[in-house]
Amino acid sequence: MKIETVAVHAGHTIDLATGAVSAPIHLSTTFERDVEGGYPRGFMYTRNNNPNRQALEQGISALEGGATAAAFASGTGATMAIFQALAPGDHVLAHIDAYYGTSRLLREIFLRWGLEADFIDMSDLAAVKKALRKKTRLAWMETPSNPLLKIVDIAAVMRIVHDAKVLCVCDNTWAPVLQRPFDLGADLILHSTTKYFGGHCDVAGGIVVAKIDTEFFQRIRSIQYCGGAVPSPFDCWLILRGMRTVPWRMRAHSENAMKVARFLAQHRRVERVHYPGLTSHPGHQIARRQMSMFGGMLSFDVTGGREAAMNVAAKTKVFIRATSLGGVESLIEHRASIEGPGTTSPEGLLRLSIGLENAEDLIEDLDQALG
Repeated sequence: MKIETVAVHAGHTIDLATGAVSAPIHLSTTFERDVEGGYPRGFMYTRNNNPNRQALEQGISALEGGATAAAFASGTGATMAIFQALAPGDHVLAHIDAYYGTSRLLREIFLRWGLEADFIDMSDLAAVKKALRKKTRLAWMETPSNPLLKIVDIAAVMRIVHDAKVLCVCDNTWAPVLQRPFDLGADLILHSTTKYFGGHCDVAGGIVVAKIDTEFFQRIRSIQYCGGAVPSPFDCWLILRGMRTVPWRMRAHSENAMKVARFLAQHRRVERVHYPGLTSHPGHQIARRQMSMFGGMLSFDVTGGREAAMNVAAKTKVFIRATSLGGVESLIEHRASIEGPGTTSPEGLLRLSIGLENAEDLIEDLDQALG
């Protein structure tokens, strides 16, 4: 089936008790045992499993072309479970231009617990080869990256790390449907389902999808159960509902973002636009090869640095000054001030999450804010 059909039907069944087309929300925290003490219906306790979470895991796994998945209460919770599945002394290769929260998790928590990590530009294949060690167990890539939208050649990195018997994780939060990491060799895919899968800025979640059900993934599954950082049944229901329209929304986000990027690229008060759909982007050719469209996220550097960028954000009327991304409304943020001390984001950079408004209205808003 084509991706739009999979998105509508994956993880979806008609309710056998009532015939309801929309799945019920199973709020029960516990489930009845039979007289012999077993669980014939497959559910014991909601931290262990729940019908709504099972449907969500099956649905997103099917959409990504994976074998199985584990859902969490946030994208960061899902990220933590992957790192927790490693052992003290294991070495991680991480993308230097990745979500700030991922880098902070490694630096502030997992290095203290015995993991080792090198932060490198994963778009530099020579740097990937050079950074590999005998103890390297995991390579973490994010493409397009946050916030500079650097493009990592997924297939090329996979060949390098797999030759060294290293697992590879691709954070695909910014490009669901548009990018197929498993087809390019990835072992695990991570999503913050808070973003495009939820799609409406009203639910938090995360998920780890495995290409095959391995011992390493089973450790993640065990951490999900033992640690208990699981999404509520209603959260799962909302995210699965959002998944049904994600192929169509990603097209609209991408089309709008391309129009906005082209406008910004010719504006006299913009120094640089970071968007892989532009032919001027250094990763454009790789993005064309591994993405069907270029996504709804972009960033740009305002001439004049931090103060000028903050003034632009203050003057927008359609764009909302807020963190996060992937919703129907367009958001603008000064990334360096969000990340705080230690940020690698340029002081003049503004990050945009392009929503589903009319692109002409978004362009007009940015034009008046830039002045």
